[in-house]
Amino acid sequence: MQNKLFGTDGIRGTANVEPMTAATALKVGMAAGFLCTRGKHRHRVVIGKDTRLSGYMIEPALTSGLVSAGVDSILVGPMPTPAVAMLTRSLRADLGVMISASHNSYEDNGIKIFGPDGYKISDEMESIIEERINNEMSFDLVSPRDLGRALRLDDAQGRYIEFAKQTFPKGQTLEGLKVVIDCANGAAYKVAPTVLQELGAEVVPLGVTPDGININKGCGSTYTELMTDCIVASGADVGVALDGDADRLLIADENGELVDGDLIIGVIAASWKKENRLTGKTVVATVMSNSALEDYLRDEGLTLQRVQVGDRYVVQRMRSGNCNLGGEQSGHIVLSDYSTTGDGLMAALQVLHIIQASGKPASQVCRPFEPRPQLLENVKLNIGDPLKVDAVKQVIAESERRLLGKGRLLIRKSGTEPLVRIMAEGEDRTLIASVVNEIVSEIERVV
Repeated sequence: MQNKLFGTDGIRGTANVEPMTAATALKVGMAAGFLCTRGKHRHRVVIGKDTRLSGYMIEPALTSGLVSAGVDSILVGPMPTPAVAMLTRSLRADLGVMISASHNSYEDNGIKIFGPDGYKISDEMESIIEERINNEMSFDLVSPRDLGRALRLDDAQGRYIEFAKQTFPKGQTLEGLKVVIDCANGAAYKVAPTVLQELGAEVVPLGVTPDGININKGCGSTYTELMTDCIVASGADVGVALDGDADRLLIADENGELVDGDLIIGVIAASWKKENRLTGKTVVATVMSNSALEDYLRDEGLTLQRVQVGDRYVVQRMRSGNCNLGGEQSGHIVLSDYSTTGDGLMAALQVLHIIQASGKPASQVCRPFEPRPQLLENVKLNIGDPLKVDAVKQVIAESERRLLGKGRLLIRKSGTEPLVRIMAEGEDRTLIASVVNEIVSEIERVV
């Protein structure tokens, strides 16, 4: 057992390889059960998952651990991550657990844990779980009489569908709008098309035939060509691509041109400002967000606050600053009036409403500013930390000197995958490509 289980988005790894094994999932359930059993009420946890084959291994293992701690498990099956957060609050559960590796391929899986308020648990609570797992003598197993139960919530999908529809303006519909929706063969493969259809859209569904191993494969927000090609071929007005657990999205206009998270944030921010819905005239985004978004918001009389990469950090700043809109360039959009975490479907509904209300094509609505050129490259890590190697430090320092006054450079280790991410931004495409390529080459040389 490794000492550090939790990354920036819960526990994640290759299925059936530590830490994503049935044995570890069992221990996570036992340890998480300790966090629940405070008070005399009947304790319960909501457990959802996406469509990965390994979910059949992780779900029962987690459930067994929780049951052994005297906690009831409410199983909701394949559901978006934000739906699990919503149901945790709605059912007054003590915790919520989502089994998913988000946009990763089927070989990976993960465990995300939400508190009773629907927000991801704190670093301190994650540390308590890890400590109890590393010290197995601290598991609190109950007597046979006090064991928990496993229950299946049959109407979970219907509850989320109605909840999502409630976020759309009352009395309005999507009639006359043809929408391509790519569900990535993931958690939203049933609920997302249903919501759009019930709101009156003509829906062209993609990625809605999961088989356990095709999640995110050639579809969804990580492979948008399927959506963009379908938009053009079908004559659709707009397209929406979700990822495997539907907590993020990308959009494409009627020409198949992509609209990333920064543009989506800009569209919603301007609309909400006009409607006096944007609290504090402030939006939260990460250091990855394009500087053109910051300039656009400033011109709109709004402020952009930046945090480190990770939707949990976006949510933390939103909560501390009483902001109701935040997100990431990757498409995690948090609308705290409705949800406690990123929700791709709800963000899509906001943009679709704006398009519908404008009477203009998506291409005129969804590009309120022109992003500055950015180049992002990933380098896979084996062992060690190349960012601590002197030769790499020197190349980075020289690159920063070259970009001074002409752009910016951001280098970080991924919190969910064994990668180093190198991003450069600036008006000179040749310069930023040169800078990124030199850093990538040096890191590849030493790893």
